[in-house]
Amino acid sequence: MVLIREASPADLPAILDIHNDAILTTTAIWDESAVDLADRVAWYERLVGDGKPVLVAEIDGQVAGYASYGPFRPRSSYRHTVENSVYVHRDHRRRGVARQLMVALLGRAYDDPGAHVALALIESGNTVSIELHEDLGFELAARLPEVGRKFDRWLDLSILRLAVG
Repeated sequence: MVLIREASPADLPAILDIHNDAILTTTAIWDESAVDLADRVAWYERLVGDGKPVLVAEIDGQVAGYASYGPFRPRSSYRHTVENSVYVHRDHRRRGVARQLMVALLGRAYDDPGAHVALALIESGNTVSIELHEDLGFELAARLPEVGRKFDRWLDLSILRLAVG
């Protein structure tokens, strides 16, 4: 059984492991170098300090995935646009964990008076994530060819949009 709950600082080492695995082995995160715990602590404190959600999926007492949303861009004119993220531990992928996290996360976005639009920026080859977002009501807003490079290949970016406010 999956328990979706607010993340706590005690969850950050597990979140770090999931995050770094996505950096080092997938194109879900376009960073090319692993980060340290201080990076995830700063990320968590910034989001929670701004009143934004950081959720975890827990299975048998272990963090199986996490999801959050935060500012899309730092400029004030974007203040009502949020960008979501969802990542699942490699041992729990394709078991509905991401969907459960996203449903809970979108519930928070719909209740957030500061959120008007949620964006998902997804590597275009990640059809599983794109289909999940589309199933939840997101629509493709743009596809930007060859705007990133990782693992010695060019990456296309799909931007999906959902009105939440």
